Amino acid sequence: MTFILAMCTYALTMSISPGPVNIITLTSGLNHGIGKTVPFVAGATIGFTGLLFAIGLGANELTARFPDAMQTIGYIGAAFMLYMAYKITFSGDTLSLGSETKPGFLQGFLLNILNPKAWIASLAGVTAFTVKEDISSLFLFCGLYFVICFVGVGSWAVAGRQAKALIQTESHIRVFNTIMGVALAAVALYLMI
Repeated sequence: MTFILAMCTYALTMSISPGPVNIITLTSGLNHGIGKTVPFVAGATIGFTGLLFAIGLGANELTARFPDAMQTIGYIGAAFMLYMAYKITFSGDTLSLGSETKPGFLQGFLLNILNPKAWIASLAGVTAFTVKEDISSLFLFCGLYFVICFVGVGSWAVAGRQAKALIQTESHIRVFNTIMGVALAAVALYLMI
């Protein structure tokens, strides 16, 4: 039971800590509400859990054999984060991402697949909590992580919705979106260095 508790604690701390996915979730929760942010949260959760499972099955060996692959994924992820940061920063008093008015499933899915934080969390988690010869430990870890990730990321949508009580005018929303966009851009630039 202690091992499962350790898995859950790791999953919660990695899912709820600030990062690009959670910045976008917070912003979307404020601008669009919890219900309209759920597809983004679901995409991020499924994307991360799929990445975790793939790494558990051996994708980490590919990145070890091809070290430039991880750096390339990092640059692609940072570029995607910069794109999302631009859309948030210049969205005015609402969040707009291309033809959609809110971040959706695909953005969440892609962002976590390309997120260097997600790769690092997956590599560290698989190394710490799974046994290479025992796939049941990988299934257990991924199952726990799926539920905890959905709740952890989703809590940022709830926080964004609660912030709506404090941020009620269009100018306040513009300032909030600008701050969140700049914060996301700073994360992306940090990852590129």
